[in-house]
Amino acid sequence: MIFPESKVWLYAEPTDMRKAIDGLSLLVAESMEINPSNGEMFVFFNKKHDKLKILYWHINGFIVLYKRLEEESFKIPSNLSTTLEVSTRELGWLLDGLDFSNIQGHAKLTYSNFY
Repeated sequence: MIFPESKVWLYAEPTDMRKAIDGLSLLVAESMEINPSNGEMFVFFNKKHDKLKILYWHINGFIVLYKRLEEESFKIPSNLSTTLEVSTRELGWLLDGLDFSNIQGHAKLTYSNFY
């Protein structure tokens, strides 16, 4: 994944894919009530779920990524009502076309004592 480990928010309402940085950042600020320049990622889908945009603040400006599927649709979690926080790992699965709501990866382990 090209992004550092950070919060990722899926926005549930269908979004007009003609929106650019200003329109998407306004959605984040007003609808989600989150500062769009806080370093978190915001993912927006169109009505058919075959297009998505990711808005991300990187150091001193916004990055917008756009992906359009030619024959399929993104596997959006059924429990997506308004917004849903997911990991960057789950975002990668979503971009790969996987239904990440049914995938369970290995748990993250941390150790403080070593041999």
